[in-house]
Amino acid sequence: MLKVGVFGVGHLGKFHLNNWKEIEGVKLVGFFDPNNDNAKAVTEQYGLKRFMDEDKLMDACDIIDVVVPTDWHFEICMKAVRKGKHVFVEKPLCNTVAEAKDLVDMVREANVKVQVGHVERFNPAYLAVKDLNLNPMFIEVHRLAQFNPRGTEVSVILDLMIHDLDIILSMIKSNVKNITASGVAVMTDTPDIANVRIEFNNGCVANLTSSRISMKKMRKMRLFQKDAYIGIDFLEKKTEIIQLQKQPDKHSFSFDLDTPNGKKTISVSNPIIPEANAIKLELESFVDAIVNDKPTVVSEIDGFLAMEIAHQILEKINNTSILV
Repeated sequence: MLKVGVFGVGHLGKFHLNNWKEIEGVKLVGFFDPNNDNAKAVTEQYGLKRFMDEDKLMDACDIIDVVVPTDWHFEICMKAVRKGKHVFVEKPLCNTVAEAKDLVDMVREANVKVQVGHVERFNPAYLAVKDLNLNPMFIEVHRLAQFNPRGTEVSVILDLMIHDLDIILSMIKSNVKNITASGVAVMTDTPDIANVRIEFNNGCVANLTSSRISMKKMRKMRLFQKDAYIGIDFLEKKTEIIQLQKQPDKHSFSFDLDTPNGKKTISVSNPIIPEANAIKLELESFVDAIVNDKPTVVSEIDGFLAMEIAHQILEKINNTSILV
């Protein structure tokens, strides 16, 4: 039985508590949170022990779940890793690239499992297509959210766009060639809306737009590759696959289209997306990685790479602002 301690039981931390309670093979030992209101609510609702000492909670656990503000990630993760504990940490991995690099180095030496909470990797709409032969040459992403003060200690790049950066980097097995970016700080001191173009050495281009000051919500990714288009709606949990000369199945239909290169058969498919709890799936996958000594789905290195690109984007935005 793996023992779990949760650091941070605010809005997202409570979701983690609910899901940990439903996962077999684990036991919630307690939590640490300096906010007395959060602590009182959790103690009353879950009957869970509140630890006032970080070290005592870590010493009592096998897994440390870090759901605190980003600027606390490094300190808590490093302390847990030094104690030989497995760590699940919400994205972004750390507050700075230097912190993330130090943490990656420490994890390698400590031989523990670390998973970063890039939850969109477990979104059922993405799971429906991730095993396809994805080799996009053009990617278009829109991730829009209404303003919420929670999470604004970091920019929209590290708050929202980093989800898409992580997915794109996991798909495109090529180094980044060039980044252009623009962004504006509207409601906070860091960019609240940004548009980014990333060019890869293999020729793939990704255009990303993220905003946390929009009137409507949107989380869509469109992939264009040779003979295929894949649309992923992370918000509505829908996918669409349009392919050339693909044998239709019971979930698709086909039609012929006249093109300059002759008649082409087009197949349109909308896979059935099963109901799934992405947070529970990512926590279960972490437990599985520990129990069966497998690589984590989103490793500390994945988290570092997404952070590295995110900070390069922020640097581009800051340089553009200085020039203006």
